Amino acid sequence: MNDKPLLILIAGPYRSGTGGDPQAMADNLARLEAAAWPVFEAGHLPVIGEWIALPVLRSAGAGPTDPLADQVLYPVADRLLARCDAVLRLPGDSTGADQDVATARLRGLPVYHDVAEIPRRVPQEAA
Repeated sequence: MNDKPLLILIAGPYRSGTGGDPQAMADNLARLEAAAWPVFEAGHLPVIGEWIALPVLRSAGAGPTDPLADQVLYPVADRLLARCDAVLRLPGDSTGADQDVATARLRGLPVYHDVAEIPRRVPQEAA
C-alpha cells in the first residue's frame, strides 16, 4: 500500500429519521464521529461533512433544519469528495450518504462499509 494516508469521508445518517430533533441529530453526529478514531488508528485521516457544513451554516445564520441546509450540506459533501480518497459508509438510511456513495463510485473511489475493510497503513511520520 502507498505510504500516503487516505482522506476518508465518513458518511451516514445525520438528519435522516430525526424529524429535525436536535438531540437525535447530535446522536447521529456522535455515531459518525465514533468511526473517526478507528479510521485514524488505521493510519488515515477521517473527515465528516458536517464538521465543515455546520460552521458554514452557522456563519450564514442558519442551522441544519433551515431551508438553506440542503444548499450547504450536499454541496459540502460533493466538494469534499473531490478531495477524498475513499468513503466509509456507516449503516442507516440516509439520502445524503447514499449520494456520497454514488458520487464516490462515479469518481472511482473505494467505498468501505466497515472499518475493518480499510487497508491499514504503518505511518512513516517523523517524530
